[in-house]
Amino acid sequence: MNILIVEDEPGIYNFLKQGLEEESFQVKIAEDGKKGLTMALTGDFDLLLLDWMVPGLSGIEICRTFRKEYKDTPIIFLTAKDTLEETVFALQAGANDYIKKPFHFEELLERIKVQLRSKSGEHDTFSLGPIVLNTTTHQVFKNEKEIALTPKEFDLLHYLIKNKEKVCKRTRIIEQVWDIHFSYNTSVIDVYINSLRKKLELTDQEYYIQTIRGIGYVAKEL
Repeated sequence: MNILIVEDEPGIYNFLKQGLEEESFQVKIAEDGKKGLTMALTGDFDLLLLDWMVPGLSGIEICRTFRKEYKDTPIIFLTAKDTLEETVFALQAGANDYIKKPFHFEELLERIKVQLRSKSGEHDTFSLGPIVLNTTTHQVFKNEKEIALTPKEFDLLHYLIKNKEKVCKRTRIIEQVWDIHFSYNTSVIDVYINSLRKKLELTDQEYYIQTIRGIGYVAKEL
C-alpha cells in the first residue's frame, strides 16, 4: 500500500515514515503543498496524510483539488488545528478522517487501516470488457472462464485495469508493480504484457491492452 504524506516538519514526517514502513507501507514525502498536489495527482497512492498548514498550498486546497479527480482515495488530516469548526471544514472539503496533533501513532495506524479496509471492500472487483479481476480471491476471468496468471502477471493486470483509460508510463509500471525505484531496463514489462495478451486470448479486435509507443501502455474499453 502506498501512502503520501504532505508535511513540512522533518521530525514528524520522518517519525511517520519510519513507523509506516515498519508496517510494510510504502511512503512518499512532500514538504510543500504544490509538490504534494502534483505527487497526489500523478502518483498511485492508496491514502493521503495531509497537514493543514504547509507552504505553497494548504492541505485544504490539496484536498479539494484532489477530490475533483479522485473520489475514493482516503484522505486523513493530521494537523494542529483543533477546533470543531476546523474539523467540520476539513471533512466538508473531502477528508475522510481528522486527527489532531499531538497524536499517538497506534491510533493513527488503526485509522489508516480502517480507511484502507473500507476502500478495499468497495473495490475488490475490477473489469475491462469481458475481463474481470478480483483482488480478494486473486482470480481473473474472461467471459466467465478462469485465467491462470502468475502473481506478477496478476499485479500488472490489476495496475493497468485500476488505471483504466489512463496512459501508464513504463517507469511508473516498473515502480508500482516491480517496486524498482532506480534506472532499470523496462523491457521486462513487454514480456509480461505479451504473456498477458496470450493468456487472455486477446484477438486483433480485442485491443483492451494498447501499446503507447515510447511511453507505456493503456487499458481501454472498446
